[in-house]
Amino acid sequence: MKLRYKILNSLLALLVASVAALAITISYTADCEPPPGVSAGEATMKAVVSRCYGGPEALEYLDVERPTAGPTDVIVEVKAAAANPLDYHYMRGSPYLMRLGAGIGRPADIRTGVDFAGVVAEIGEDVTKFAVGDAVFGGSNGAFAEYVRVRENGAITLKLDDISFEDAAGLGIAAVTALQSLRDDGGLVAGEKVLINGASGGVGTYAVQIAKALGAEVHGVSSTRNVEMVRALGADHVFDYKQEDYTKSDHQYDLIVDMVGNLSLSANRRVLKPEGRMVLVGGPKGNWIAPLWPPLKAVMLSPFVDQDIGVMLAVLDADDLAYLAGLMASGRLTSRIDRRFPLADTAEAIRYLETQRARGKVIITP
Repeated sequence: MKLRYKILNSLLALLVASVAALAITISYTADCEPPPGVSAGEATMKAVVSRCYGGPEALEYLDVERPTAGPTDVIVEVKAAAANPLDYHYMRGSPYLMRLGAGIGRPADIRTGVDFAGVVAEIGEDVTKFAVGDAVFGGSNGAFAEYVRVRENGAITLKLDDISFEDAAGLGIAAVTALQSLRDDGGLVAGEKVLINGASGGVGTYAVQIAKALGAEVHGVSSTRNVEMVRALGADHVFDYKQEDYTKSDHQYDLIVDMVGNLSLSANRRVLKPEGRMVLVGGPKGNWIAPLWPPLKAVMLSPFVDQDIGVMLAVLDADDLAYLAGLMASGRLTSRIDRRFPLADTAEAIRYLETQRARGKVIITP
């Protein structure tokens, strides 16, 4: 065998071994560590923590130390929190690649939950934007608790008086994702025609309303039991995916926002205008390639077609939260709340959310 072939074979073997080692490393799930201790004399609170990867049974309702405010921190007494798919992805550490940031073997941060609404209980000495007693909402790690710590310049804004704590808590990740996928990544403008696949879910229910507020003609896709709900949210037309395939319709869209990823890119392109846009927000479940395959295909296909096909990842932003609060206060946006659970039953809330049958938002109340 020639030397160059030996070298190539050796490099290939090394690559395969490296990939296998990485796969074994990131898929490893360690046992739970002992519960976090509470120092004598420290103020405590109830919180839901995740000390190891697993299903909802891995979530624990415990007494932990109550957070204290640093110079630029705001401590919020949580009145309502909202569950999102992001929460169960972090709970399970799935897809496994996310463990490179979340923690190998077990979570690096045991706090759970992101979306919250509540009342400012304490502020740091350098905080100027908020005062004790302010009603606020936003997103920060550790929202499934009686108190959460947020940076003053983080994803937090004032809650308007016309908005309930539960409605405000629902906005967070879901409504910001809807807004950014439509306005920023999708470039939606008034008069355009948009299709929202997954219109009855947490993100989809907001997306229908925000698209209408932006002046679009909105078509939604949902199951039979949710058709009337999506229509009531403002959709001009609703496809019942159990009865019809929107990719075989006569409609042509300026923008498709896909929360589900259940149909191929080629099928979606059939109903996308020649210079239309498609934004992938969600995709299939799986620990390895399945959730990543649609985005990879979109990245590979996009340079070869006139249509703009992309993937979005929302970034919680205080300005966007304030914009959404304004829409809600004006009556153009509402949180469609499916079920409510007490903080002690957060595991059941996440278990229900994982069924993917939630119609809108799942709210948790301390």
